[in-house]
Amino acid sequence: MMAFYLAFKEIWYNKGRFLLIAMIVALITTLVLFIAALGEGLGGGNREYLEKLNGELIVYQEKVDLAINASRIGRSTVAEIRRVPGVVDLGQIAFSRATLVFDSEDGGTDFITGVEPFDVSLIGVEPGRPGEPPAFEGRSLGRDRADEVILDRNAALRSGLKVGDPVTIKAIQGTDEEFYTLTVVGISDGRQYSVAPSAFLPFLTWEKVRPQGEGDSARGELISNVVAVQIADPSRIDEMKQAIEASVRRVEVADRKTAYEATPGYAAQQSTLNTQRYFTLFIGILVVGGFFQIQTLQKVAQIGMLKAIGTPNVTVAIASATQIIAINALGVLLGTLGSFALSLTFPPTLPIVFTGDSAVAAITLLMVVGPIGGLVSVWLLLRVEPLTALGLAQ
Repeated sequence: MMAFYLAFKEIWYNKGRFLLIAMIVALITTLVLFIAALGEGLGGGNREYLEKLNGELIVYQEKVDLAINASRIGRSTVAEIRRVPGVVDLGQIAFSRATLVFDSEDGGTDFITGVEPFDVSLIGVEPGRPGEPPAFEGRSLGRDRADEVILDRNAALRSGLKVGDPVTIKAIQGTDEEFYTLTVVGISDGRQYSVAPSAFLPFLTWEKVRPQGEGDSARGELISNVVAVQIADPSRIDEMKQAIEASVRRVEVADRKTAYEATPGYAAQQSTLNTQRYFTLFIGILVVGGFFQIQTLQKVAQIGMLKAIGTPNVTVAIASATQIIAINALGVLLGTLGSFALSLTFPPTLPIVFTGDSAVAAITLLMVVGPIGGLVSVWLLLRVEPLTALGLAQ
């Protein structure tokens, strides 16, 4: 009890000084949390759709290094995959980019005011097959040629579109801008791809709407970038990968995690942000450690007096450690509350996403690194000699 009394008595007596270091820890906490949220947001922008795909395996064209944009899978290859034992269902998926417009570029009239055009990942899927996202509002896609679209939550938030609204998609066809009006039939959860909101179209409608050069539409066989495959026994995923590659010519198979980690720039982006996060934690160790070391040097005489009247080293160490933990915890708490409050003011266009796992991991690290930084000051207190501290040593 004496150790805690001494610790909190000093904090209260020098509350301005201790509050200052708590605010510095709060700022470091905010920085660490926002770096973690930025990493989650940017990573999610690349992996959301692939991570949530309703198929255990993704089939690519071989020798493209799992690059989706370079992969081409035709209907004949799809038929071969379908015949592999253990394959339950599959669906072709194709990717491109287009723009949702809400102004009079096409000579029409606004039905949503104040919304700027923005790019989306235009994804062609087969209705009712793996690759089509679930519609949490509205319904799923209808026929292959239906002029319908499912928007992911990010596109819906940015545009203000709701189920039943028309939406205009601008795409480059040859050298001309073409405009296509589709009906929003469903809204899914977050399914970003390539750091852009997603719009899901029936495959044949996507083939008509997608940006394309002169002569692209003349090809006979429908080509997708990849094929999503559902298998009968997800526990045999490695065996099924080998079986498909052995049975189907010129393909390469990956699970969902391997697929999104192979997305261009994903690994480099995450490693960069992680480096920044750990470097910030290291700064936190130095800041907290430096503050409490200065505190220790300023109160050597007081510690010497305590030891001279019989206060054991254990009490001194516990009091010092309690101060470090309490101030660090206060700073982390203030920084956490401030970060989450600030995040509520951000528009949906910012790729900052606070998730439970990443936030808890960051907060836990911050709670640990602060006391680590203060261990030096505890060690210095234990080495204080009473007579030397009081200037009585001969």
